[in-house]
Amino acid sequence: MRAILTYHSIDDSGSPISVSPEVFRAHCAFLASGRVRVLPLVDLMREGDTGGDAVAITFDDGFENTGTVAWPMLAAHGLPATVFVVPGHVGKFNDWGGRRVPGIPHLSLLSWDALGQLVMQHATLGAHTMTHANLAGLDASGIDEELDRGHAAMVQHAGVAPTTFAYPYGGTSPVAARAVRARYEFAVTTELRPLRSGEDAALLPRLDMYYVRSPGALEAWGQPSFHARLWTRRLGRQARAWLHPSAGRVA
Repeated sequence: MRAILTYHSIDDSGSPISVSPEVFRAHCAFLASGRVRVLPLVDLMREGDTGGDAVAITFDDGFENTGTVAWPMLAAHGLPATVFVVPGHVGKFNDWGGRRVPGIPHLSLLSWDALGQLVMQHATLGAHTMTHANLAGLDASGIDEELDRGHAAMVQHAGVAPTTFAYPYGGTSPVAARAVRARYEFAVTTELRPLRSGEDAALLPRLDMYYVRSPGALEAWGQPSFHARLWTRRLGRQARAWLHPSAGRVA
């Protein structure tokens, strides 16, 4: 099985965007155990199906705890990861659009200096729009502005021209996918499933590790119980999206 793993914040709040440091420590131990290969995102996708089971680790938003809590654990095990950055909020907070979401902790984001330190420690930075905008709600000009301003800011402040992109909230559309495809080699969504053969490089699925935080869940990797867990969570997500179209759009 091949998959892209998603984390947001590593904290003890129990929120839908959070995985506790204790759980993350256990995840790192499993991922470093050799039972599954861990590759940088670009390497995983360029390799295709030829290399067997493998995963890539990604973090959305660039929370401060990605650098202070998660990265030391990753570095201790030699695990690579991609951090998707929102330039308009770097060094600020996750109050996207000036709004706080009930049930989501108000968290600080990494500064440009801190992001630079991560790059020096071999982190890969990816793009996540300029302001964490939901591209599904924008017209073509608005999408272009979010993508181009975000990319330019990362080049200017981090010295990085990202080749990967993550859709905020998983929000996409044919227009957005076309614009992203023209700018980035690979782009990831929030569709909850492993990778398949022949994926659209601009619409890659990921496994949200919030759903794999119970003891032993990740250790069941590839087993029927693991696939059943993903299938159940995916159905639940689809039902919520159908009943409440705006629900779950928090990250």
